[in-house]
Amino acid sequence: MVSTWWRVGRASAANAFADLVVIYTPASWVFGWLVRVLAQVAFYALIGTLLESPAQQRFLLVGGAVTVMVTEVLLVCASTAWERQAGTLPLLVVAPVSMVPVFLGRSVQWIPSALATSSIALFALGPVFGVGWTVGTALLAWAVLVLTCLATYLFGFAVSMLVLGFIELRNLVGAVVTAITTAISGAVVPVDFWPAGVRFVAHLLPATYGLDALHRLSREEITFTILSNAGLLVLVGVGWLGIGASLLAALVGLGRRRGTLEFP
Repeated sequence: MVSTWWRVGRASAANAFADLVVIYTPASWVFGWLVRVLAQVAFYALIGTLLESPAQQRFLLVGGAVTVMVTEVLLVCASTAWERQAGTLPLLVVAPVSMVPVFLGRSVQWIPSALATSSIALFALGPVFGVGWTVGTALLAWAVLVLTCLATYLFGFAVSMLVLGFIELRNLVGAVVTAITTAISGAVVPVDFWPAGVRFVAHLLPATYGLDALHRLSREEITFTILSNAGLLVLVGVGWLGIGASLLAALVGLGRRRGTLEFP
């Protein structure tokens, strides 16, 4: 089964990267997308400057760098819905393989793009706003960034399975989930600022663990907590993968019973 999933996922990823080539040229990615998100991250960091607080400036720079990654990765909500818009869902259902690797591979184009933008914001723009890195902390921070991106993608996969049933909401859902993640995961205010119920929701989001680790590394705190956060990123990511697979199965089952696989 593993080899089949790999082949199917690889073929689906080829479609994803073909989409990316159509969406961006190198020039439009650099001068359109990258410049835009760097300006956004700088805007967050400048709030700390206005507060005359280097600690707040560092906190908001790291939060902004992760926020732009989450924003781009959660475009999976829109790109997953493209399959149903194109009318290909019935063909996927009758294919003699699981649809999970199909949809996992369908939107992987956002992962390298999101990692690139977030890495540039963190390691190139960071020193401008007082976030310095040693070789050791930079390597650890990048590893955390990769895990956060992958786990967030799996979270996005689960959310996109809900969107697949309501494709007219694809952009709205992605934007709302991004805004909620930004607000409560430790990007703009510490997670402890929120009441217990909100903190519980925050700890279901992969970005919360990634941000906590990155904030510590930006202060040159290399502790066991960082390793613990990395482990939690893996666990939370796998959990959302399981939820996404279950939602996909439920969607397909409902579509078969109602005869609405082709059109939602």
